[in-house]
Amino acid sequence: QVQLVESGGGLVQAGGSLRLSCSGTGLTFSSYSMGWFRQAPGKEREFAAAISWRGRSTYYGDSVKGRFTISRDNAKNTVYLQMNSLKPEDTAVYYCAADRSSPRSNSKEYDYWGQGTQVTVSS
Repeated sequence: QVQLVESGGGLVQAGGSLRLSCSGTGLTFSSYSMGWFRQAPGKEREFAAAISWRGRSTYYGDSVKGRFTISRDNAKNTVYLQMNSLKPEDTAVYYCAADRSSPRSNSKEYDYWGQGTQVTVSS
């Protein structure tokens, strides 16, 4: 059974930083591209970042580009999202997802999802 478990969310002031982690079990983690998405109340799920299975290619949504960094450690079956210069509009539940194919920004293409971790940025 595939499980993706996010951690690292919390409450932070605007301008601060957080690092999210997502650990995967039940899958050959190094064979999957990984993505981070987020969803704020009343809004659609939004693409944040994605990384190829070896970590050589990364992609970012326009709203996080230059502030967020995605990385992975296949030896630990873990993907990370380093979030800097956080803004109140970054407040959302953050989800990690695994994709058997190339990293993509379309959430419908992903095969497995975590339960999410809440990030709240106060002004």
